[in-house]
Amino acid sequence: MPQSVMVLANQPERIQQLRTVLEFMECEPVVVPPEEVATRLHADTTWLMLLVSGCAEDARDFKPLEALKDHEGQPLPVTLVGDESEFGTLPEWVAPRLLRRLDYPPRVTQWSDTLQRARHLVVNGVDLSGRVRQMLYQSLVGCNRHMQRIRDHIEQVAITDANVLILGETGTGKEVVARNIHNCSARRGKPFVAVNCGAIPGELLESELFGHEKGAFTGAISARPGRFELAQGGTLFLDEIGDMPVPMQVKLLRVLQERTFERVGSTKTLTTDARIIAATHRDLESAIEDGGFREDLYYRLNVFPIEVPSLKERIEDLPLLISELLRRMDAEGRGSVRLSPGALQVLARHEWPGNVRELANLMERLAIMHPGETVEPMDLPRKFRGDLSDDELEEAGQLVNPVTMAGGAAGSIPDEGLDLKEYMGELEMRLIRDALEKSGGVVAQAAKLLCMRRTTLVERMRKFGITRAEDAAES
Repeated sequence: MPQSVMVLANQPERIQQLRTVLEFMECEPVVVPPEEVATRLHADTTWLMLLVSGCAEDARDFKPLEALKDHEGQPLPVTLVGDESEFGTLPEWVAPRLLRRLDYPPRVTQWSDTLQRARHLVVNGVDLSGRVRQMLYQSLVGCNRHMQRIRDHIEQVAITDANVLILGETGTGKEVVARNIHNCSARRGKPFVAVNCGAIPGELLESELFGHEKGAFTGAISARPGRFELAQGGTLFLDEIGDMPVPMQVKLLRVLQERTFERVGSTKTLTTDARIIAATHRDLESAIEDGGFREDLYYRLNVFPIEVPSLKERIEDLPLLISELLRRMDAEGRGSVRLSPGALQVLARHEWPGNVRELANLMERLAIMHPGETVEPMDLPRKFRGDLSDDELEEAGQLVNPVTMAGGAAGSIPDEGLDLKEYMGELEMRLIRDALEKSGGVVAQAAKLLCMRRTTLVERMRKFGITRAEDAAES
């Protein structure tokens, strides 16, 4: 396993302190002058990572690191040590290679986690230059801060074998999160096995999880391996764990504690090396108080919790989600459709009780009903139009800049091109103004209409320079 760390620093005190910490962590620090980075990078040494700290002006501009940009080998993770002001704005080609930014003076706990992540990336051949993060972004679409945090959490926990508990409403994408953890881990070449604990009768769940021998019960005409055996070396995803009967919870707890189990009807003890990821839409702490869930099992599963927000909590991601869903439908040959800005505005008002699953079903329905067409507000099913009158729907359909979200890889953009950031900003600003107008300038009420927190809306208003007095005057 590579243990050499290339150190780019020029302050003697920092160099000595970094040497001490790295040697304590059983790494070999190699201090390299800026002008020798390219030469050392192409040498025979297998580097664990590049560490940059307290450098001169040219290093802060990252000129010595341009060798990384054209390096053909495995992308070398970069760790910055020091205050953000020491480095300024990161060039675009550096940011994807950035493993972590650490405080100075360094703390051992931070170093331990950083080195573990670097070893995982190098040993498992993970391309830090973008493939993993691009995969995470495409499958977990959104710029909402909650989604950004989830992507960060996935990267952090994937390199471990810790149990993960994913919490969130039905249809928010909990299994997508679980699959991403598996795909970003060293187990990605092994099976990912999912089982819905709420969809299997309690009397059959033990056989489903642990397997059974021939004749173990009526109907067991042959031996059958369980999900724990099928997931050997990989990941076992226990969906809706909150619906598991309490007697079965006891047996699951034993497996988590001892990593052993027996098939139904057998006395032979089997071992398991499956990583456990569980998910539920229930409040398990309340279930514990009501006696419906074991507290000891909860603490076994809740080593690393991840909360997935509902769609209404990240409604600003709606256009991105629609674009990605339609892109996938088109790529899979399941049809294509376009949505006008007015249709997007109307959909942004919907409560989305079924979350992303409800949105995906709607897109598929629209692709069947309006193949290759542009969907206007009046084309939306009545359920999604809410209490808007025909006149209001017609007004929404006349929004300027009729940009559409299509299923094509590049989306449907006008021939003259499109500034996506500007368009999204204009759409968001129009929705905020509309909500303020409908609420009479009451920010709390407008935030409720937009399904966001009041403080978040205030921040957005400040960003666009919108005031309540201004909107009252315009109306």
